[in-house]
Amino acid sequence: MKTRAVRLYGANDLRLETFELPPIGEDEILAHVISDSICMSSYKAAVQGAAHKRVPDDVAENPVIIGHEFCGTIVEVGAKWQHKYQAGQKFSIQPAINYQGTLDAPGYSFPHIGGDATYIIIPHQFMELGCLLPYDGDAYFYGSLAEPMSCIVGGFHANYHTKPGSYVHTMEVVEGGNMAILAGAGPMGLGAVDYAIHNDRRPKRLVVTDIDQARLDRAAQILPPEEAARCGVSLTYVDTSGLSDPTAHLMELTDGQGYNDVFVFAPVRPVVELGDQILARDGCLNFFAGPTNPAFSAELNFYNVHYASTHIVGTSGGNTDDMRESLRLMEEGRINPAAMITHIGGLDAVIPTTLNLPNIPGGKKLIYTGIDLPLVALSDLAASDDPVLRAVGDIVAAHNGLWCAEAEAYLLAHK
Repeated sequence: MKTRAVRLYGANDLRLETFELPPIGEDEILAHVISDSICMSSYKAAVQGAAHKRVPDDVAENPVIIGHEFCGTIVEVGAKWQHKYQAGQKFSIQPAINYQGTLDAPGYSFPHIGGDATYIIIPHQFMELGCLLPYDGDAYFYGSLAEPMSCIVGGFHANYHTKPGSYVHTMEVVEGGNMAILAGAGPMGLGAVDYAIHNDRRPKRLVVTDIDQARLDRAAQILPPEEAARCGVSLTYVDTSGLSDPTAHLMELTDGQGYNDVFVFAPVRPVVELGDQILARDGCLNFFAGPTNPAFSAELNFYNVHYASTHIVGTSGGNTDDMRESLRLMEEGRINPAAMITHIGGLDAVIPTTLNLPNIPGGKKLIYTGIDLPLVALSDLAASDDPVLRAVGDIVAAHNGLWCAEAEAYLLAHK
């Protein structure tokens, strides 16, 4: 079976190549990748090459396929797994396999599995650890978004609280409490708002801040307060850029009680410190956004840590159960992380997009591996010279500017 894939050979050395995959073994699965979402982690691996902890030292001689947020269909199942998986079945992948204590992961470490390929061979580790996840949704891109969505789900599950006199950490956000999502109008923040409103454990009050009113207006259009109210959540969007005292304003919204759960979605010191300042007693601050500066720090009120039992946690990625929950909620139509996607492209767009990712504005860049298409913003589709892209743009416009199953189906049928 021939595959076309983007392979990493070293620092800043990505190559789009066609090559032959070996026959699968009895404990392996052949799969067809349809979509992959490009992650900043792929950029880090691409620019570091063998210096990256997940990339093999001999990558120059044995290149690896990049991409780890992918979805597709199973083509052929080795004898060992035919009782569990079938040809034609859709799947998503949990990339954090943690196999026997190694850091190996698809998109970084394997020669025959990665998201930026047409066909791949899934090795035994993924099936043994339950990391090959069946998916029954109506669009492939949702399966690609399950991994970033699982990071949000894991963040919510990681928060904890205590009761006076008890040393037991009660996990999860406070049901019926006050929650703030700071710097939350970006793609991942919108995913968190969606999850906070539509999962089974919801706050009573949810405040979302940003310093860009246009982004807040767009957030309110995608996830309006009226929809939150239907789910029993009072949702308020706040532009903190013009406030003389953001702490006082946010505290007023809770009648001075403060917030049981605060999520910080930007590695910015004033945002972290604002989150600390608005915590209620026994409040939990979740530092969600990963900084690039290893020396990043901010002030924390240790008086409140001691006397008000405030907590701080951080998460990096979600586990397999978080991915299963994300897939289930998407399959049920309860969450729609399509707001994360701002660009689409084909396999030929992977190399320039990955190597230039920090300089491309917007959210997730979604790749359809079976087509060639330069990266294009959803907002630019309607003005394209390509009639297919213009038609896709009309579909996107009819869905509130969001990528959707109908747009995916049309693109794949006509490109």
